[in-house]
Amino acid sequence: MKLVAKTMHGLEDLLVDELTQIGATNIQKATRAVEFEGDKKVLYRANYELRTAIRILVPFYNFRARHENHFYKKVMEFDWSEVMNPDRTFAINAAVRSKYFTHSKYISLKAKDAIVDQFRNRTGIRPSIDVKNPDIRLNLHIQEDQCSIALDSSGDSLHRRGYRLNTGVAPINEVLAAGMIKLSGWDGSTPFFDPMCGSGTIPIEAAMLVKNIPAQVLRERFAFHSWKDFDKAIWDEVVEEAKAKIKDVEVPIFAFDKDPQARHYTRKNAMLVGVDDFIDLDRKDFFQIEPPAERGLIIMNPPYDERMPDEDIAAFYKEIGDHLKQTFAGWTAWMISSNKDALKSVGLRPSKKTTLYNGKLECKFQKFEMFAGKRIDHLIEKGKE
Repeated sequence: MKLVAKTMHGLEDLLVDELTQIGATNIQKATRAVEFEGDKKVLYRANYELRTAIRILVPFYNFRARHENHFYKKVMEFDWSEVMNPDRTFAINAAVRSKYFTHSKYISLKAKDAIVDQFRNRTGIRPSIDVKNPDIRLNLHIQEDQCSIALDSSGDSLHRRGYRLNTGVAPINEVLAAGMIKLSGWDGSTPFFDPMCGSGTIPIEAAMLVKNIPAQVLRERFAFHSWKDFDKAIWDEVVEEAKAKIKDVEVPIFAFDKDPQARHYTRKNAMLVGVDDFIDLDRKDFFQIEPPAERGLIIMNPPYDERMPDEDIAAFYKEIGDHLKQTFAGWTAWMISSNKDALKSVGLRPSKKTTLYNGKLECKFQKFEMFAGKRIDHLIEKGKE
């Protein structure tokens, strides 16, 4: 069957790699999405195991329409008993980019009316709408006159891993955190350090990645559990095989924060997913600490000016750069921020950078390499490797 995995800007290549690993075929990268093919097992694995996917869709009906009445008739033409029963609840999410249809909520209502009217005409039973916890989730996408309807197999967004019950200010998205770790190239061969860990999303995702813990190990239900063709035997096999691949490894992961509440949140969240003993957690101010290991990888999500309205953000970022340069020789640091001017104040030349989005905020994710001595000597030595 044809499937679509939605993701975040900048993570498409990572998602392609993940899909390849779970056995997907005919993989095609798109914008914030990856199209692929697979059987039920691949569909179930995609939801349960992928770290950089937001949701998995199953497109099943495509048509053209340029007027709301024509749209209504085309939706009515499909036999909706193929995907749902009239006693089930459903909801429709719409994404519309069209000169013919300008209001996503209104066109969603027209689709809902067509589905309800068909069931009522054929069976006398009217299916109900449940926007919060429906049995069937439909995804409607309209690009000009091209209309596509898909089953949403995930339900709640896959960034909701289930462990983040305790959060601080401006927590980072779990899918984004996993993507940042993968973009950094960290494979568990060196220590991992988040010196401003907040509620612990980044170090927890790092621990789950290196131990090969399925991204949705805490989730019990997905939208596909309510489908007419749900195969429990295949689902049980997917869960059993994924859990059997969890690794018992020992890799130093450090998570520090000066806020005592952040330390408490991180510990509680890590306990939920079972990696609390795997993370070295401490209450420390980044600017007053020595490296927890001789060398390693830092990923940090420092406050942006949205969280520091009354402080000199440029001076703060300069202090970060100074401390990295003076104290963390031999380390590699990755930093994400939506404040491009503040990033310039770090005072270190990034060796790599990419654009990511933290919610609606466009961010730069930049790599800084710290080394002892002059930069030119470091580059010469690196060229000899």
